[in-house]
Amino acid sequence: MTPYDAVAILLAGLAAGTINTVVGSGTLITFPTLLAFGIPPVTANVSNTIGLVPGSVSGAWGYRRELGGQRSRVLRLALASLLGGLVGGLLLLVLPDGAFAAIVPALILLGLVLVIFQPRISAWVARRHDALGGLPEHGAWWVWPAVALAGVYGGYFGAAQGVLLMAILGIGLDEALQRLNAVKNVLAAIVNGVAGLLFALVADVDWRVVALIGVGSVIGGQVGATVGRRLPTTVLRGFIVVVGVVALVSFLLG
Repeated sequence: MTPYDAVAILLAGLAAGTINTVVGSGTLITFPTLLAFGIPPVTANVSNTIGLVPGSVSGAWGYRRELGGQRSRVLRLALASLLGGLVGGLLLLVLPDGAFAAIVPALILLGLVLVIFQPRISAWVARRHDALGGLPEHGAWWVWPAVALAGVYGGYFGAAQGVLLMAILGIGLDEALQRLNAVKNVLAAIVNGVAGLLFALVADVDWRVVALIGVGSVIGGQVGATVGRRLPTTVLRGFIVVVGVVALVSFLLG
C-alpha cells in the first residue's frame, strides 16, 4: 500500500463516517475505494465493516443529547439490531458471492419510498393508533422485526442501512426526526459492531485498511453529528432521499 493509497482510504473513511452519522450509505464511498486499490471484494467488505465500527460509535456519541429519554426504546431495539447483525454477518460468510446482492436495489428503493411518503404514512398510522389510545412508546408492532431485518441487511453489506432504519423508525415511532436519527446511529453501531467482531474472528481482514478507515470514520462521526444536528427536518429528509438515490444508481450501474 502506497502513501497515496493510505491517504485516499483515510479520506474515504472520513467521508463515510460523516455520511453514516447523518443518514447512512457511507459504505458506498469506502467499498468502491478499496476495490479500486485491488483489495478482494470479500476482504474489502469485512475490513470496511470493522473499520466503520469506531465511526459508528463516534456518531452515536455525537448524538447523545438527542438520546435523552429514549433508554427503554434503544435497549429494546438494540436486541433486534444485535440479532440481525449477527445473522447478516453469518450470511456473508456462508452464502455464495452475489447471492444477497440481487435484492439490495429493491431494499434501497423501498427505503426511499418510505422516506418520501413518511409524513403521510406516519399521519395515517397515528390516526389509526389514536383510535386505539395512541401510538405505543415502542412504536408499531412491526418496528422490532423490521429493525431486525435491517440489521440482517446491514450485517451483510450495510450500504443504505441508515436509509432503511430511518424509514422504519420514522413511520413506526411517534418521535422527532433528529431524535430518531440518534437512535439510528446507535442501532447501526450495534450492527456494525457485532458483524465486525464476527469478521475479526473468522474472516480474512486487512488490518491496515481497518486502521485507516477507523481513524477517518471517528473524525467523520463527529463532523456528521455537528452537521446533521443543525439540519432542519425537511432538509434532513431530502438528504436521506438524495443519498438513497445515489445508492440505488450505484448498485444498478455497478
